[in-house]
This record gives sequence, C-alpha cells and structure tokens, in this order.
Amino acid sequence: MISKLYTKSMMLAVGAMAILPSVAAAAEEGSSIGKGLAVLGGGMALVGGGIGIGLVGKGAVEAIARQPEASGKIQINMILAAALIEGATLFAVFAGFGAK
Repeated sequence: MISKLYTKSMMLAVGAMAILPSVAAAAEEGSSIGKGLAVLGGGMALVGGGIGIGLVGKGAVEAIARQPEASGKIQINMILAAALIEGATLFAVFAGFGAK
C-alpha cells in the first residue's frame, strides 16, 4: 500500500517537474497563469450560483405545493434569495475577469 502511494506521488512529482519549464517560459512571454485560474474560478462561481438558484426555486415550488395560500410570501422570499445569489455570483465573475 505504501509503496503504491510512494510510486504515485513520485510520478506526480516527475510530471510536475516536466511542466515547470513550460510554465516558466509562458511567464517570460507575458502570459499569466493566475489570470487563467481566476477566469476558471469565475466559471466555477457561475456553476455554483446556477445550482444555488435552482435549489431555491425547487424549494419554493415544493413549499407552494404544500401551502398554496402562502404562495405570495414564498415567491417574494424566493426572488429576494435568487437576487442575492446572483449578485454574489456576478461579483465573483467580475473579480475573476479583473485579476491581473
């Protein structure tokens, strides 16, 4: 077990050392790894925001199905929660694209 783990970690280390010269060359040419990671983080924020808004909508529809007389209050709270999630998501995306 330990020898397999050691072998795998050594393979990862060798792979990382093989990548380092190309990363250094890219940094000298002016491209930024940090910018790419920031953009990927912004994309992940969009996915997370979409999942969050979907869960809020799912919960609201289920609550309205259980108590139709409270649909007005549920809809208002759902829209407010979705707007807050969307605002946080857009902030994360703009922060990702604004990274240097």
